[in-house]
Amino acid sequence: MTLSRRLLLRAAAAMLSSTASLGAAFAQTSLPPTPSCDDGDDPTPQQTAGPFFKPRSPQRQSLIEPGMGGTRIALTGMVLTRTCRPVPNALLDLWQADARGNYDNRGFRLRGHQFTDAQGRYRFETIVPGRYPGRTPHLHLRVQAKGRPILTTQLYFPGEAGNTGDGLFDPALLMRTQPAAGGIEAKYDFVLAMR
Repeated sequence: MTLSRRLLLRAAAAMLSSTASLGAAFAQTSLPPTPSCDDGDDPTPQQTAGPFFKPRSPQRQSLIEPGMGGTRIALTGMVLTRTCRPVPNALLDLWQADARGNYDNRGFRLRGHQFTDAQGRYRFETIVPGRYPGRTPHLHLRVQAKGRPILTTQLYFPGEAGNTGDGLFDPALLMRTQPAAGGIEAKYDFVLAMR
């Protein structure tokens, strides 16, 4: 059988039409976002709690109080296992310096804890901490799945000049940040040493 130009054009058009339909079917399929870890991922690195940790912080999502100065930041993310499974009801305890680099050691200003939701998600609203001698701006956190060891660590801001001079700085603990209305959005997913 000899292929005519017309037959060849019809075959090509049919192939393009079925490929376009297939692409539309895939485009309509909604998939959940892939967690930012892979099977066998390394756990989040441990870091020192420093001298300013204080137990029994209030349970709250927002650490911002009336009249508080500083750049606002919304920190979101997930708590995951090394096999990328979300950890529901994990405890996250956050404490930090204020915009001038001072910690509140009398009360619970810029201190609070919460628990992840059923999908392992968390959200804190706070401010960007200030520098103090020897330290770049950072957030302290303790993360713990129920009945498991506590992960104590710190999170850092990308592009900070003080990062290179801070002996505790670890690039694995950099948050992903972007400007947002009224401040900064930051993201960090914690990976616990559990399967």
